[in-house]
Amino acid sequence: MSRPPIVEIEDLSFGYEPGRPVLHGIRLRIEPGTVVGVMGQSGCGKTTLLRIIAGWLKAQSGRARVLGETLGALDEARIFALRRRMGMLFQFGALFTDMSAYDNVAFQMHEHTDLPPEMIRDLALLKLEAVGLRGAAHLMPAELSGGMARRVALARAIALDPRLMLYDEPFTGLDPISFGVIARLIRRLNDSLGQTSIIVSHDVEECFGIVDYVYMMSAGRIVAEGTPESLRRSEHPFVHQFVHGEPDGPIPFHYPAPGYAADLEAGAAGG
Repeated sequence: MSRPPIVEIEDLSFGYEPGRPVLHGIRLRIEPGTVVGVMGQSGCGKTTLLRIIAGWLKAQSGRARVLGETLGALDEARIFALRRRMGMLFQFGALFTDMSAYDNVAFQMHEHTDLPPEMIRDLALLKLEAVGLRGAAHLMPAELSGGMARRVALARAIALDPRLMLYDEPFTGLDPISFGVIARLIRRLNDSLGQTSIIVSHDVEECFGIVDYVYMMSAGRIVAEGTPESLRRSEHPFVHQFVHGEPDGPIPFHYPAPGYAADLEAGAAGG
């Protein structure tokens, strides 16, 4: 018998201001144990969708079910309880700068569990070992490289063994080696811990190398979906341009503006 989806969204729409929608009729389904990419150019609504899944924003219409819970029906206490079953890796790690790597990882265990200090210590070191940084437990964030800080943030995100992991642009600002290390860690941790993961990203090559399925977004809508292999072969104009990084296509380089000559003439008349 098939298991219910971890995330199921139907006809969801959202806007930060009345009359200015950001998401339009989003539909997606994320199966247990998978790594799913949500991809598109900057400003297309990817992170907004991730915030709705995390319960930080409430959709204006449609339905979102996460880990068996209908988000619109939850009060604040139940939203907080649901979030404890999720992990989040923020775009730049967001470590507590006045805490060591170890304390950053142990913090959630102290806050949200009644485990004895000895067990918290062992578990925090285990999470750091999983990302290859047990030896850096005593270091402060300022002493870590960008890639190391992202790995500590990942250890913190998995501290409570979440069923669902959310990654917001996890590869931004990383050098090629750290880039590859983080990508492989995401896949390995997902599979070894029995998690389900959602990666919001615009990094095609690294994301396609670790995900099982991809939803492509443009202007707040899902315009295509499929496996990385099928999207590489897609003839959809947006998908083809985005995946292959081509300058010409439906994604414009120039922000809409009147003709350049008209701007020059207006400037000359005003001068």
